[in-house]
Amino acid sequence: MRTTLISLLLIIPLFSQAQESKNSFSLDEAIAYALEHNYSVINADRDIVDAQKQKWETIAGGLPQISGAISYQNQLKQPVSQIPAEFFGGEPGTFQEVVFGQPQSARATATLEQQIFDGSYIVGVQATKAFLSYSQNNKEKTDLDVRKAVVEAYGNVLLAQESVLISENNKATLEKNLYETKRIYENGLGDEESVDQLQITLSSVDNQLKNAKRLEKITLQMLNLMMGLPITSPTELTENLDDLAQKQINLGLVDSEFNIENNVDYKLALNLNEQRYYEHKLAKSRALPTLNAFVNYGGNSFSDSFNFLSSGQEWFGQSILGFDLNIPIFSSLKRSASTQRAKIALEKAKTQFTEAQEQIRLQLESAKSDYILSIEEYDTSKQNLKLAERIENKNQIKYSEGLATSFELRQAQTQLYSTQQEYLQSMVDVINRKTELEIILNQ
Repeated sequence: MRTTLISLLLIIPLFSQAQESKNSFSLDEAIAYALEHNYSVINADRDIVDAQKQKWETIAGGLPQISGAISYQNQLKQPVSQIPAEFFGGEPGTFQEVVFGQPQSARATATLEQQIFDGSYIVGVQATKAFLSYSQNNKEKTDLDVRKAVVEAYGNVLLAQESVLISENNKATLEKNLYETKRIYENGLGDEESVDQLQITLSSVDNQLKNAKRLEKITLQMLNLMMGLPITSPTELTENLDDLAQKQINLGLVDSEFNIENNVDYKLALNLNEQRYYEHKLAKSRALPTLNAFVNYGGNSFSDSFNFLSSGQEWFGQSILGFDLNIPIFSSLKRSASTQRAKIALEKAKTQFTEAQEQIRLQLESAKSDYILSIEEYDTSKQNLKLAERIENKNQIKYSEGLATSFELRQAQTQLYSTQQEYLQSMVDVINRKTELEIILNQ
């Protein structure tokens, strides 16, 4: 008893930990988790930080720049110069060999550079704001794409799970029918064709069941991937497919006010237009002069040995102030051609922007139509399922009473199985079509 109690005390925490490690998600919880842990979302966040750093990198290029330089030279063999000997009291026409300077020298300088005017710098700073805006809009686009992918993956998992349950029920019913038909045939009261017909249907349903189980595993792995979880994570879904589809039915969404400026594709098209505008402006700025200033201060020191770090070593200071003015004069029309090309690209971007707006409006109308159709097909398939179940049930009764053939029963069963899948798919379509419409409306 004592050993058993100790074992239970050790097992209970492990069991609790295992329970906590299992992930359970509703659709909204799955979306929220993915928007924080999805791999593409994480990299999109990094792109925003990268754009912010790039913006400062561009701005800093026009701010004061300070650099330092230290050099040391040791002439292992100093050059020899010849000077007329008569300078030293020697005979005219002869030369005296002399060595100038000391073999070791050191130099230290510090330089301050400041950009005074550069048209391309001004344009570059303006363009970084547009690039940062693009990165932020691209992050929004990534979030919407991830949301859509999670909704589709979540719905596919529920679809696969429902398919497994339906196929299992269908298989159980068929096995019962086949068993009873075999008994009737063995007693000489039925025909072999009825057994064969049911066997064909059972084999088909069995294959569908096996495939549904494989799809259930694959779709769950896909959902884990979209959410940023390991694909083998034991994830559970708390939503029911029919209830989820019912919650997604909202025809008021079709009449929602549409502001195209909130659409993320519109924002990205506008970013492209801004990018081409600044490229054109940059091309024109290359015809402007540039002006830079610099000032440096340094010192030189000389010695026969390396003692430049000693306090008594003498250093000779120097300083320079300068300006660099660069004026573009003639480039054989190269700059003009570059500017014209940038202008053409800008005009193309304007045309593409207009086209993008019309495409977005068309996508909206198409998404509304698809959403309404999905709701209509959902209602129709739900009614058709009830009819198919009633027809199949009647044929079951007729078959058991000998009033219907096995072929007629198989037709009714096949029709039921097809209607079941159409009904499941219609629910998934409602969920997906609503998500697509919400993305266009940016709701």
